[in-house]
Amino acid sequence: MAVIKSILDTDLYKFTTGYAYSKLFPRAYGEFEFIDRSNGDYPEGFDRLLRKELEEMSNLALTKEEEAFVRKQMPYLPPIYIDFLKGFRFDPSEVEIDMEGSKLHIKALGLLYRVTLWETPILATVSELYFRETGRYPDLKYMEEVTVEKAKKMQEHNLSVSLFGMRRRFSADVEDRVTGLLKQHAGTGLYGTSNVYMAFKHNLNVSGTHPHEWVQFHGSIYGYKMANYMSMENWINVYDGDLGTVLTDTYTTDVFLRNFSKKHASLFTSLRHDSGDPFLFTDKVIRRYEELRVNPKLKYLVFSDSLNVDKAIQIKEYCGDRIGATFGIGTNLTADVGNDIKGMNIVMKLFRCKMTPREEWQECIKLSDVEGKHTGSEQEIAIAQAVLGL
Repeated sequence: MAVIKSILDTDLYKFTTGYAYSKLFPRAYGEFEFIDRSNGDYPEGFDRLLRKELEEMSNLALTKEEEAFVRKQMPYLPPIYIDFLKGFRFDPSEVEIDMEGSKLHIKALGLLYRVTLWETPILATVSELYFRETGRYPDLKYMEEVTVEKAKKMQEHNLSVSLFGMRRRFSADVEDRVTGLLKQHAGTGLYGTSNVYMAFKHNLNVSGTHPHEWVQFHGSIYGYKMANYMSMENWINVYDGDLGTVLTDTYTTDVFLRNFSKKHASLFTSLRHDSGDPFLFTDKVIRRYEELRVNPKLKYLVFSDSLNVDKAIQIKEYCGDRIGATFGIGTNLTADVGNDIKGMNIVMKLFRCKMTPREEWQECIKLSDVEGKHTGSEQEIAIAQAVLGL
């Protein structure tokens, strides 16, 4: 059975960002690269198995039922983009896979509005294939017990949690089971899921934010000082106030908050924390809202950095009634399957882009609030840090 069985088996932000590229930058090209942050070893022949999976994805097409779901649940995507999705087919020739010894290398290159759709399915496929090929199996009894326990805590502590676990899930089956258990036992503690297919299958809210790649692209095109500002302006141009959550740590939160104007503070409903100390982040953001004379009690923070339910409870208590707190919990829910199995630490990031086919490639980098999460060449990272005074 193929790992990816639907075009919708991906995170919401892939569609929202893909549409934004198609509207504003229809000729832009991008190249994504796979990174295994733990530098893991992959079994011999893994590249061939992965290639076979991606080739099977070329047969996927949006069904009538899926189309109806997207039209109803995602009204911010216009009919022209839904028509594009109906005709869309994955093109495996956009993806280059090879092995160097036991190390896996993957690149996806093409028009940005298309090639962006490879990121999350590739990560989910790598994760599932890796566990399958290394003979790791979930302890389903353990998984069900801990998921129900977490679900009940989510409800008891009045959390608002979205499931953000598609990219590094143990398997599609595990994500499916976990989603069903959370829906059954978490009550209002479960807000929704970022996986559009799981939202379709389980009749849940679809939730998500825009990704680092959107800000990275703007950094490459407009320069690092203008990246956050222009990425927010362009998001507003496309979505006119819908999808009002913005990421803060593409070039560090301190730089973001300098770019965060009163207009943006008023229009965006929430800021997403994805690296660094969540408590320090909370204080900095509240201080910035107050400087801008925007009431933080009317805003939300979305916490999504390596979270579990207990940590989410601590953060919610810390925010108190000063600012709203919601949570995106991923690997701790979709890869907590017992048998000493840990979720993979893998990502695919935008490394290069250009505005038209004829232009020179520009590097795309990310400066996280945590040193080890920077991506890009050392030279370009040093340039960005110098420009931004870091």
